[in-house]
Amino acid sequence: MAKIKLTKVPFKGTPEQAQALTAALNEIKNKQGAVMPALQKAQEIYGYLPIEVQLVIAEALGVSAEEVFGVATFYSQFTLNPRGTYNVSVCMGTACYVKGAGDVLEALKKKLGIETDECTLDSKFSLNATRCIGCCGLAPVMTVNETVYGKVTTNEVDGILKNYL
Repeated sequence: MAKIKLTKVPFKGTPEQAQALTAALNEIKNKQGAVMPALQKAQEIYGYLPIEVQLVIAEALGVSAEEVFGVATFYSQFTLNPRGTYNVSVCMGTACYVKGAGDVLEALKKKLGIETDECTLDSKFSLNATRCIGCCGLAPVMTVNETVYGKVTTNEVDGILKNYL
């Protein structure tokens, strides 16, 4: 069984977000199979699915927290951790991995002070290891949001991140 990482970043939901979630849950709560659309809407509102939000969904839909958590962790479209303003991803596909993506990822972990699937405490950066993104000729590849960086070396990590500080 895969280990589930929970965020170290405290939940900071707003009253407006809570109101939007309540309205959405009221619309779907009597429909069969409402857990999936409820989680989709919650992630749209909050950007991720913190345990606090999962508990609200469970109560509103009259299902167990375990059921909500089970659905949230089964489908890859959902994330339990917040994303930073800058979502840093390192391709770990075969071409990238062979050309040093693992070293680039380790350099990013050290520089940002976080592990993969985590977010910095200031919510500025999140870090992910991804599957092939289709830029094999540029291996190893990392992205920051939609910007692609190719043939990245560990020595370039600091310079790339400085663009976002």
